[in-house]
Amino acid sequence: MIFDNSFPREVKYVQEKNIPLVICGGTVEYHGPHCSYGCDTLVAEGLVKKLAETKEIMIAPTISYSPSSFAVGDDKSGTVHVEERAFENYVYYVFKSLLSAGFRNIYVVIHHQFEQESEMPMTLCYRMAAKRATMEYLEKTLGQGWWGSESYANYYEELEGANNPFSWIKVIPTMSTAVQNATGYDHAGKYESSILMSLYPECVRLDRIDDVKHWFTESAREANRELGDEMVRKSLEYLREAIK
Repeated sequence: MIFDNSFPREVKYVQEKNIPLVICGGTVEYHGPHCSYGCDTLVAEGLVKKLAETKEIMIAPTISYSPSSFAVGDDKSGTVHVEERAFENYVYYVFKSLLSAGFRNIYVVIHHQFEQESEMPMTLCYRMAAKRATMEYLEKTLGQGWWGSESYANYYEELEGANNPFSWIKVIPTMSTAVQNATGYDHAGKYESSILMSLYPECVRLDRIDDVKHWFTESAREANRELGDEMVRKSLEYLREAIK
């Protein structure tokens, strides 16, 4: 299901069945001369679309402009960087609206700067916004002191269950640490070029790799579809388990 293409009946069905609502957290970032600017976005979107072929989910609109950072290229490189505080406030309002509407099983799937599941600025923005929106919603609907009230006496028993409000919004990588260790992970090199090649072959142009020389793109000469297919397969295995 696609949120943009849905009607109130579909939204109600997703909410009542607690079906995952999945947002791809994307970027517009320079990936050398051979990978498209939407690489991180496309990897997340491609995997989520494939996941939807075998698992019932609702795909929400992608959030593309984000805190990409100018770590790889400067502000002339084509990278679009949104300042972290502005971005956090933006996604806070997105989450606030989704919670108010009744969604209780929201996932943000990110490929950007997620080596070994490290918490870099974009991921932290999503996670902080999620907690802010959740805390505000709980106080608004249950009142101040909600957690200390007798109605929440079983809070710790339900920490792992669907009734835990702090599991309503989860921010996860496209590739877990285990998957990264099993296949490899980099920026615009052999591994990222391969997974993008598997999902969107038209977005990788290895014949352009010598247009600009970068240390981080040299290994992309070894990129291949077979490796990319294996990375997609292992990533999907992980996502099927992670998105419940």
